[in-house]
Amino acid sequence: MKMTRLGSQGPEISLVGFGTWEAGGMAWGAEVPDERTIQAIRTGLDAGINWIDTAEVYGAGRSEELVGQAVKDRDDVMVFTKVASKGAGSGYDAAGVRKGAEGSLRRLGRDVIDLYQIHWPSSEVDIEETWEAMGELVDDGLVRYIGVSNFDQDLIERCEKIRHVDSLQPHFSMLHQEGRDDLFPSCRDNGTGVIAYGPLAYGLLTGAFNKDTTFGQDDWRGGGHGMSYYNELFAPGRFEANIDKTQALKPVADRLGLTLPQLALAWVFHQPGVTGAIAGSRSPEHVKDNAGAGSAELSDEDLQEIDALLSP
Repeated sequence: MKMTRLGSQGPEISLVGFGTWEAGGMAWGAEVPDERTIQAIRTGLDAGINWIDTAEVYGAGRSEELVGQAVKDRDDVMVFTKVASKGAGSGYDAAGVRKGAEGSLRRLGRDVIDLYQIHWPSSEVDIEETWEAMGELVDDGLVRYIGVSNFDQDLIERCEKIRHVDSLQPHFSMLHQEGRDDLFPSCRDNGTGVIAYGPLAYGLLTGAFNKDTTFGQDDWRGGGHGMSYYNELFAPGRFEANIDKTQALKPVADRLGLTLPQLALAWVFHQPGVTGAIAGSRSPEHVKDNAGAGSAELSDEDLQEIDALLSP
């Protein structure tokens, strides 16, 4: 597994990180035993992944508890988590930010959070108040680095005036390329690391689906849960077009000796400004395969060929 620095001031991280949105919840419409989730996390760590991404709202805190169990006595593993706005999370006022961090530390069973992130933008509190509170957590030793998720350039610049933004976590994949040409290169120039979530397009880029695939009522990919990603990735018409693109990529992956998920992940962190990618799975076998992307090399010719296949 290759390593890279998160931004200009952050830690050395593996190109692939372990995402735990699914842990402790039912994101895909089927609950998985905790033991299997913990096994999947530990498989990733054994394969060279050295950081895990979670959040206080994943599984209403259950994700953090499972991560805490998985990394117990593993000081070599970093944990990245997030505070969310009120309603779902602790809130973005100064008291809420501190309460969120303390709650996450308790559930994780750790003394310090390696990277603490604002989960998504909100108008409930001025970003300046929230970011100052995040910085105070660093000063007080509860957090090592601070970052943002789902932020645009303007919000990042407002934060930067107060304290350096160590990281941005955006939605990004072969099938969702927003930020590739402007935001990510700007982050690179600013010394802000970029760790992409959703790099496998929620299963589309694994090659596991075909045009006849259907999803259950309790799976958001079926369209019944109001997820914003549904319209772009899984809605009728878009789903079939995305399946065509995925199938067109299969010969490229085969030629390079990669699986489709490995090709999709490698493409993400070969983009200018992107530091790494978050890949989660409840299957230890899939986790090990994802980790293999951390050693994949794509040439300029490979990237050009892929871009041509992905063009509308």
